Amino acid sequence: MPKWLKVYLSGVLMGAADVVPGVSGGTIAFILGVYDRLISALSGVNKDSLGMLVKGDVKALWRHFDGAFLLSLGAGIITSIFLIAGVITHLLAVYPIYLWSFFFGLILASAYFLIHQIVGFSWRHFGSLMVGVVLGASLSLLVPTQFNTSLVMVFFSGMIAICAMILPGISGSFLLLIMGMYGFILSAIKSFDITVILIFSAGALIGLLSFSKVLHYLLGHARSMTLSFLTGTMLGALVKVWPWKITDTWSVIGDKKLPLEEHLILPWDLPDFYWLTDFLFPSVFIFTGFLSVVLISYIFLRNSTNSNN
Repeated sequence: MPKWLKVYLSGVLMGAADVVPGVSGGTIAFILGVYDRLISALSGVNKDSLGMLVKGDVKALWRHFDGAFLLSLGAGIITSIFLIAGVITHLLAVYPIYLWSFFFGLILASAYFLIHQIVGFSWRHFGSLMVGVVLGASLSLLVPTQFNTSLVMVFFSGMIAICAMILPGISGSFLLLIMGMYGFILSAIKSFDITVILIFSAGALIGLLSFSKVLHYLLGHARSMTLSFLTGTMLGALVKVWPWKITDTWSVIGDKKLPLEEHLILPWDLPDFYWLTDFLFPSVFIFTGFLSVVLISYIFLRNSTNSNN
């Protein structure tokens, strides 16, 4: 498979995850091994890049920002958001327990994968992890509110959502849901509302270029502590993707219904509980999500080893 196609498919998976409230595209980027490269490319705004821009040196600017990588990844993300958004929202409305089960296993394995990248895990790393757990769980338990849907709010929601989307464990789409903007933005994408899409994209671009520099610095100077914190936010986010829950209120987006307020329960406390459909099948999907991360990680590490040899 060509390298650009692998990057493109990584973008497709990231975009699909970003559509689901509770799942982060940053988590997928970490699983697929493109996270560090993504943050490095996005944090390229500096004096050197401005100098290249003033001189009109397009080729140097393209190389500086790893243009081929960003173009392939961005194309995959955009393709996924526009083409798969409807499928994801449909699955979330019709088969929520199976979709949440798959993502629960995926995030659980991702957290396990991240912890093993922390060198010399100590009590201070554990403390950073617990802070992340508290933050991730707190965000997941927030009750959605409704702000006005002015264009200014669209711009700032783009900035906030994109910062969360590149953080493993914190879902940008869930923060949009918290702000009451999720349905509005998703409807704008489906109806191809150019004004809303452009203003949201402008906010996302500014947030992306600024926040990525912070992340790049943290990963370069305090990688283990940063990874500990991000792992904690992923574990805290498991509260949001817990498969067995009762929906108290719903949000209607077009002809789809999305859960708005929920409370978590044990599987056997479900109304009309059936072992096969309410416990065994979800457990299989959890295992499938977990196994998917293991296989992707194995393939990535094997390819890295082969390329080094």
